[in-house]
Amino acid sequence: MLTGKQRSYLRKKGNQLNPVVQIGKNGITSSLLEQVEEVLEAKELIKIRALNNSLYTAREVAEELAEECNAEVVQVIGSVCLIYRQNEEEQKYNLPD
Repeated sequence: MLTGKQRSYLRKKGNQLNPVVQIGKNGITSSLLEQVEEVLEAKELIKIRALNNSLYTAREVAEELAEECNAEVVQVIGSVCLIYRQNEEEQKYNLPD
């Protein structure tokens, strides 16, 4: 579970990121989950966009992907969400205590 200070730190880092995954009319499929898993493993913090033609809201996308991928929802603004999962072997972000 992330603390407020850690969320703030990750929001700051996520501000610079571009969305790497887009959820469209097909929704959340198994291939999309695999893609999200791979990106989380490599980058730890990713930004996801729910397109206008998606059946999901950004909040629904964030919560479902976080649950499926064992990650944490950092932030949801409009149609964009930010999720984080720490890589135990090679950490990219040094979270504050």
